[in-house]
Amino acid sequence: MAIPGAIPLPDNTDFTRQSFQVPGTKRPGQTAHYRNAFFGFVDINTPGVFTTLPEVFDAGYSIAKDKSFLGHRPVLSKNPLTHARHYVWQTYAEVDERRRHIGSAVHKLFENGTVGGGEYPTVGLWSLNRPEWVLIDLALNAYGKVGVSLYDTFGDQTPFSIDHAHLTLIFTSSDHLTTLLKAAPRHPHLKLIVVIDELEPETKRFAAAWSQTQGVKLQELSELEEFGKKYRCNVIIPSANDIATICYTSICTPSGVLLTHGSLAVATQSNLYGYSIGADERVTLLSYLPLAHIYERINQTVVIALGGAIGFFTGDPLRLLEDAQILKPNYFPSVPRVLNRIYQAATVAGNVPGLKGAIFRRAVQAKLDNLRATGAITHPLWDRLVFKKIQAVLGGNIKLVVSGSAPISAEVLDFLRIALSCRILEGETFRLSCDSTSGGTVGPPQPAAELKLVDVPSMNYTAEDRPFPRGEICCRGSCNFIQYYKEVDEKNTKEAVDAEGWIHTGDIGEIDDHGRFRIIDRVKNIMKLSQGEYVALEKIENIYSRIPAVMQVFVHGDSLKSYLVGVIVPDPVAFAAFASRILKRTVDAADTQAMNEFCGDPRIVDSLLKELNAVTANGLKGFEQLKRIHLSLDPFSVAENTLTPTLKMRRRDAYNKYKTALDALYELPDPPHSESASSKL
Repeated sequence: MAIPGAIPLPDNTDFTRQSFQVPGTKRPGQTAHYRNAFFGFVDINTPGVFTTLPEVFDAGYSIAKDKSFLGHRPVLSKNPLTHARHYVWQTYAEVDERRRHIGSAVHKLFENGTVGGGEYPTVGLWSLNRPEWVLIDLALNAYGKVGVSLYDTFGDQTPFSIDHAHLTLIFTSSDHLTTLLKAAPRHPHLKLIVVIDELEPETKRFAAAWSQTQGVKLQELSELEEFGKKYRCNVIIPSANDIATICYTSICTPSGVLLTHGSLAVATQSNLYGYSIGADERVTLLSYLPLAHIYERINQTVVIALGGAIGFFTGDPLRLLEDAQILKPNYFPSVPRVLNRIYQAATVAGNVPGLKGAIFRRAVQAKLDNLRATGAITHPLWDRLVFKKIQAVLGGNIKLVVSGSAPISAEVLDFLRIALSCRILEGETFRLSCDSTSGGTVGPPQPAAELKLVDVPSMNYTAEDRPFPRGEICCRGSCNFIQYYKEVDEKNTKEAVDAEGWIHTGDIGEIDDHGRFRIIDRVKNIMKLSQGEYVALEKIENIYSRIPAVMQVFVHGDSLKSYLVGVIVPDPVAFAAFASRILKRTVDAADTQAMNEFCGDPRIVDSLLKELNAVTANGLKGFEQLKRIHLSLDPFSVAENTLTPTLKMRRRDAYNKYKTALDALYELPDPPHSESASSKL
């Protein structure tokens, strides 16, 4: 049994040596293998580590049996939708009882043949983040079932996953019930739908009658729990090698990733090394990133292992800050697109004319100088005068922010460190480090992973580069996934995991002289311009997205052209201020008709592009800068399938949305290389 709790850094830690090279592992075309220098290497066989997910829950239960665990804001009114200004909580003990009832019921249904018949005892979960999602997942973990998380939007992945994973039982929220019943004839193996919510009597009668015509049984979660009480049985202890979940990727061609209890448990354990919120302070996390993605799942298992509390957002992104201000979390896992927006909002609010703006700029510079000189993130004067309001946006109690899923700039990270006065770490929780002592790095490998860099000749990155080796980051360890599901995905498995067990991450990294890794580029989403230059589209988007006027950006390239074009979705308030300056008259951001007209005004488009490229001149080469742009106030979104649930751009769908405008930009005469031209649309 693992010892619960976080594992602090050793005394007298030497931060100049954060990872070490494993002797005898250097080969041509790649670096040596690097391991964590603080804690050494940890795997499934290391004494005292978690080996299954029920062990993780048991650790949290032993710490916080009667303390709050899963919380939500109750709905007070549906019309208009109104939520309580407080959270209602279930304790670890209450969740334990409910997971046993749900798990016993599901086990009995598989046992008596009501559901099942696939290669694995798979169970679908289709809902936004909420307490019941975690409750059901804990039940599946404890009773030997394989959870399959479905992304909340009904994109291509959902019907694919239902068939691919042979789902005969799906738990769903009521908002998906109609869609699922309509789709049932296309999934004849689907036998039972369990609705998480309590349905209105009339709705329940109608849905039950409809489900019968579709050959599917329908139950509410409360009814299933009562069934489980009747057939309650003991927890079925899994082994480390048992499959715990099939996690489907959110890319255009979905694939099911097989994850074992051991890989998830060791990933959880690995994140506990060096984890710190504060002395004797209980961890509280705000859950809003999709639980269908492994990033949020591991963040939550870490909180569970520590006996912490998880408060769920209302489901409405527009209420996210309100949720944070009520919950007052101290742990805030996030993604670059969210953190960039916080950065943009803070800098726009602070950089104003007059004394207020001067004080803000002085406070920022003073704290940045102090951060870089001493590592300090607090200041007795400037925190009270300037940054307290920024900190209050997320509840005023944030101690740890983790940025994952995609790279984020060192500039943004350092600003947020001094503005929020908290530790901000970067890295992919499931693979790489989540600790760093320098802005822009992801620190050393996690204890459960070893890393190496492999040459990428097409991008001129090699292990022999100076001053630091560079290449694609490859990862190996007990926390890795084992393979993609089914024979049809063997090709994907071979591309992602090589014969020696190394995952090729697609991230380009370098290793500095302290043994810290820095993500500097991406292998994926690389395209070649007509003159032979390679460009990394994601990297370029990330740089443009740091500009306050830019809410979203999509960069597009054509291999028959020598330059890039793009779509800019401007921030309405910043765009109105910009248009006011160009047109020399006041522009109201709420005037939708005028704002849309400005998006096609050549004076504004030209001026904005010129300003954007002036800001990015130091970070991008000339051929990497946008030469023409199309402006639109219609943002990319998860609902329309142009963003993944983790807010990454779905490139094919994003291009299709603006295909006419982007193609038209390339139909214009080539722009002069010495200056930027704009959309004439």
